[in-house]
Amino acid sequence: MAVYALTGFSLVSLLSFGYLSWDWMKPSLVADVAMDPVEKSLPPAFARPPHIIFILTDDQGYHDVGYHGSDIQTPTLDRLAAEGVKLENYYIQPICTPSRSQLITGRYQIHTGLQHSIIRPRQPNCLPLDQVTLPQKLQEAGYSTHMVGKWHLGFYKKECLPTRRGFDTFLGSLTGNVDYYTYDNCDGPGVCGYDLHEGEDVAWDQSGKYSTFLYAQRVSKILASHSPKEPIFIYVAFQAVHTPLQSPKEYIYRYRSMGNVARRKYAAMVTCMDEAVKNITWALKKYGYYDNSVIVFSTDNGGQTFSGGSNWPLRGRKGTYWEGGVRGIGFVHSPLIKRKRRTSWALVHITDWYPTLVSLARGNLSNVPGLDGYNVWPAISEGKESPRTEILHNIDPLYNHAKHGSLEDGFGIWNTAVQASIRVGEWKLLTGDPGYSDWIPPQTLTNFPGSWWNLERLTDGLRKSVWLFNITADPYERYDLSDQRPDVVRTLLMRLVHYNQTAIPVRYPAENPRAHPDFNGGAWGPWASEDDVEEWEGSREPLKSRNKKKKCKICKLRSFFRKLNTRLMSNRI
Repeated sequence: MAVYALTGFSLVSLLSFGYLSWDWMKPSLVADVAMDPVEKSLPPAFARPPHIIFILTDDQGYHDVGYHGSDIQTPTLDRLAAEGVKLENYYIQPICTPSRSQLITGRYQIHTGLQHSIIRPRQPNCLPLDQVTLPQKLQEAGYSTHMVGKWHLGFYKKECLPTRRGFDTFLGSLTGNVDYYTYDNCDGPGVCGYDLHEGEDVAWDQSGKYSTFLYAQRVSKILASHSPKEPIFIYVAFQAVHTPLQSPKEYIYRYRSMGNVARRKYAAMVTCMDEAVKNITWALKKYGYYDNSVIVFSTDNGGQTFSGGSNWPLRGRKGTYWEGGVRGIGFVHSPLIKRKRRTSWALVHITDWYPTLVSLARGNLSNVPGLDGYNVWPAISEGKESPRTEILHNIDPLYNHAKHGSLEDGFGIWNTAVQASIRVGEWKLLTGDPGYSDWIPPQTLTNFPGSWWNLERLTDGLRKSVWLFNITADPYERYDLSDQRPDVVRTLLMRLVHYNQTAIPVRYPAENPRAHPDFNGGAWGPWASEDDVEEWEGSREPLKSRNKKKKCKICKLRSFFRKLNTRLMSNRI
């Protein structure tokens, strides 16, 4: 009783501070000079295929944009969203690789074998080569395709690289986490390497340049060297605002009044990224692309709350299947939109961009059957009803099983210990361990008291394995209805069973020490030989169970690095 009383008191206290008072429909809180809108009527079919700019940010929290009431200044994003269509029922995945794979393939993780975790730098794994990617379809439609930023879809062999998966050019990082200036990435003690690539070569000469600026400048150069008469697709996957928390000092100075140091640095990075988007938009206008362009903005997952991000007032954070982990910031800005300057509540998922953008490009989708995405352009441009009625957030059979889950709790049709989540209509179901289930207000105060928001999770989540929410009426996931509506629980469990029957085996191989950057000139990059690839792909056994005699040299290397890591960890302790 005391626990719930304290929890309730804390929410009332926060209400008194005004944390729950912001309006989901409120326009931007940051004033700025408005761009000149292009208001001209368009025929049902565009005169020519539009230029497509897809901007993806990394770890930006749901609350961390001006038009969601944030204390972080994002005037460019606010303005572009206000003049376009804000997507307020938009879903992504809870971590990096899954969102990027679903964007590029238009398929759920269970249909690519990437349903568990992320692709680690030392894993012989990448986006399945049998998947026809979004840029490949756009190339077929006559587009010039370019990628700038973070790949994080595997690179153990050259066939996995962006330039082999549909992009004409690439400047960016292959792994998931690099220094913003030096481009170094460490995947454990002593396993460090440089990770910035130009095409398929290491871009040593770009070291020292802040990645957010570097990527925006590259987009401008691409636009300057291309003809606006020819369609172009640019995928801008900013490293920002993923850790490490690094930003030019002049941006940090703007937030000097913020008591929370992590939040201060994080806010500076968001504002810096916002200015980069401004420069990209300016380049589209300067070089004659803007009038026939479609700009899509999306986050890749929820914000990481202990690194300055905020998903308030949503529940959860990055890496969880609560709304704070999977509901993203999204909007579309384009002169080609028929009904501009509005908020859309149409259900949209990140897999939908594949068929939507290929359709806009007048591409052919007939040879890519089985897509999980839908063409949502009529819903975005004209305000029509979304063709999507449900979303499989994921089924991860390898994630730690919930202690209190069982087949019995799942009506004998589903083991509720398995981590899974699905939304059907207005209902959302979670099973297993959905992840850290907190409500964290913006970290604007120094040493903001953090104990109260864990209490409800400790008294509730650890003894459960099934949750049900009416997500339309309860977007903050405060009222679990699983006990009151077992009929709905059973219906959604049946949908999980259906999807699980279509799933392919999880691809999550053991790490290989040969991937160490020291064996690749000090940089992360493709490391597997053709003989290695043939051996791994020709065997159905897990990598860790292969014949050790054939791997004697690798075994010695693995032993060496284990001893080295043990010594390093001992010294650190």
